[in-house]
Amino acid sequence: MPNYRTFFAGHAVSVVGTWMQRVAQDWLVLELSDSAVAVGVATALQAVPTLLLGLWGGVLVDRLDRRRTIMGTQAASAVLAAVLAVLTLTGTVQLWMVFGLALGLGLVTVLDVPARQAFVTEMVGPEDYVNAQSLNSTIHNLGRLLGPAAAGVLIATAGSGMAFAVNAASFVGVLLSLWRVDAHRLRRGEPVPRRRGQAIESLRYVWHRPDLRACMLLVAVVALFGQNFRVVLPLFARDALGGGAATYGWLTSAMGAGAVIGALANAGRERITSWSLLLWAGGFSLVSVLLAGAPGLVVALALLVGLGITNISFNTLARVLLQLSADASMQGRVIALHATVFLGSTPIGGPLLGWVCEQFGSRTGLLLSGLAPAAAALALLPTLRRLRRRAGEVAGPAGAVEPGTRTTPT
Repeated sequence: MPNYRTFFAGHAVSVVGTWMQRVAQDWLVLELSDSAVAVGVATALQAVPTLLLGLWGGVLVDRLDRRRTIMGTQAASAVLAAVLAVLTLTGTVQLWMVFGLALGLGLVTVLDVPARQAFVTEMVGPEDYVNAQSLNSTIHNLGRLLGPAAAGVLIATAGSGMAFAVNAASFVGVLLSLWRVDAHRLRRGEPVPRRRGQAIESLRYVWHRPDLRACMLLVAVVALFGQNFRVVLPLFARDALGGGAATYGWLTSAMGAGAVIGALANAGRERITSWSLLLWAGGFSLVSVLLAGAPGLVVALALLVGLGITNISFNTLARVLLQLSADASMQGRVIALHATVFLGSTPIGGPLLGWVCEQFGSRTGLLLSGLAPAAAALALLPTLRRLRRRAGEVAGPAGAVEPGTRTTPT
């Protein structure tokens, strides 16, 4: 898979800078406003475009050249990071400017996320989807491990602006890798022809597939209540643990370390089922509840490693199930719908969790993050049981393969 290796190398350079910017932006907003709600608003603004336009972004991804689309979105992201760096380093940055640039980055994400996820299917065959997605998750979370820790040190010594500048420079790596990809070796399908109703078609497609519908509903609840880490962890670091930017960086890095472990473990999976997705959602809920009661930094770091493992396992399985179960002509739109649900929930969940943290404390916010996904998993339990029984009846005594199952070669 030479094309995948080329892309992987460039992405590895960029993702560390991306995580540095995320931590620096959250801390900058907290410094400018001293408000958890403002942190939630900044995160929400980055997700609003996906919530409103994500389905149409998926339609465009199914129509356009995905490689060129990613090159465009990555270049735009570099420009936005550079602007924020200049504003911060010159001391002219204001809260409304951060909000505006966060919104701009959100508009880029409408195309960038589904294009990058769908591009994997052009670089590798179906038998390698699980491995490729797990490797993507591994490098993403290595960035989560290294980036926040580096950002914490850089913010403390040189300020947030340098973190933004490093991120802007890091995009050179991914752009060079995309330029070097051999377009003739890509597994491109025929572009989806233009017609009316293509965005809504993905909603109907997923709704009439019980396995995909259950997966998407579970993703929605976990994303809405459980995965607004950028809102709750800065407050948890400052108020519950009595730390600063460096503490926030270490917390995020601990979660990244767990995510790397989880991603590597999932790369060797032989079966992917909607039932395993439910179990990982339960594990995520349990660790979140335990984290809410963490007595100090050491325990919190250990639990965040566990949270990283359960979080990345859940997210990776959800994406792979959707990719493998969707028809090739629907992949871009189904992945865009996933992005709409996953990222688009932030405009609601971010400010909501910020308000809960301000009113009742960051520990209560973490408790809510754990209890809501647990309730959703219990509500979907009967549906998944019916799917397993139905699969068993179809497969007969030789062994069932439930809808959404992926078996990889050993």
